[in-house]
Amino acid sequence: MHAVRPYRRPMAGTQPDHAFAPYASTAKRAPTQPLVLLPHTLSEITGPVFGADILGPDDHDLTHQHAGAPIGERIIVSGRVIDENGRPVPSTLVEVWQANAAGRYRHQNDRHDAPLDPNFSGCGRVITDADGRYRFVTIRPGAYPWRNHHNAWRPAHIHFSLFGRAFATRLVTQMYFPGDPLLPLDPIFNSTAGETSRDRLVSAFDLDTTVPEHALGFRFDIVLRGRDATPLDP
Repeated sequence: MHAVRPYRRPMAGTQPDHAFAPYASTAKRAPTQPLVLLPHTLSEITGPVFGADILGPDDHDLTHQHAGAPIGERIIVSGRVIDENGRPVPSTLVEVWQANAAGRYRHQNDRHDAPLDPNFSGCGRVITDADGRYRFVTIRPGAYPWRNHHNAWRPAHIHFSLFGRAFATRLVTQMYFPGDPLLPLDPIFNSTAGETSRDRLVSAFDLDTTVPEHALGFRFDIVLRGRDATPLDP
């Protein structure tokens, strides 16, 4: 029998609190009692493994998944998935989902009075390569109202989900865009304590990945552990 080793918990101070009063939904979602940390067993630290065989040819390019081109500004979002020592994390499933250029999700519960785009579903996925790199082509999402407080608008953002080699390794976070005037007003963004930690959620304009006459590039590296860990969703 081999000893079952638990995954390391996030370092204190790197992640949002479960309850953050300005983010109204946490009043119902946050636990009211101390968490009970259950030991991991083999079912949590082994399989299923998500491999490249589940990917479609256009899963990484959200602008080529339909008969026509979607409306909006094309962008390229790329980066690396790394550990706390800067080492690449290969073979990781990276999934994204987002609103369209008008700020609306293709989801039955989204009642925002904005148009849907028949050529944009807003979902993509890719497997990181040997250097931990990923790359998506998509449309810059629009801001949208969310009724958390008076005149509340979510900044433009892209949701990220990362799966390692088991369910217990999942990470969910959000990527924002530099210079967005809504960031200082957004409770979800500001639920991450500390300006340095919040900055890790903001992508950087990247001229090296910008394609001339086609799309601007944005870089968003994801750090899985340590003091510089990317904050998770609260």
